[in-house]
Amino acid sequence: MKDSKTLMHAALAGVLALGLGAASNAVAGKAGFEKCAGIAKAGLNDCGTSVHACAGQATKDGDAEEWLYVPEGTCQKIVGGTLKQAAPPADS
Repeated sequence: MKDSKTLMHAALAGVLALGLGAASNAVAGKAGFEKCAGIAKAGLNDCGTSVHACAGQATKDGDAEEWLYVPEGTCQKIVGGTLKQAAPPADS
């Protein structure tokens, strides 16, 4: 019984560690890329919004809140694209 609890706790800790690692990559973004809102097709967005928390969950084409990573300097050249600024850091 004790061994199965230990195994379960270890597995849970591993899942949490993977999740935290993925979250830090999402916050950091991609070097040389910028977030471009308003150009994603349904189901092809790169990350979450105020409506959902994950990539691939856009429900309609061209939603102003949905965004994709594009090479820097590209967003302003795309019709309907709006450069999405990073949220300011929260005051501690």
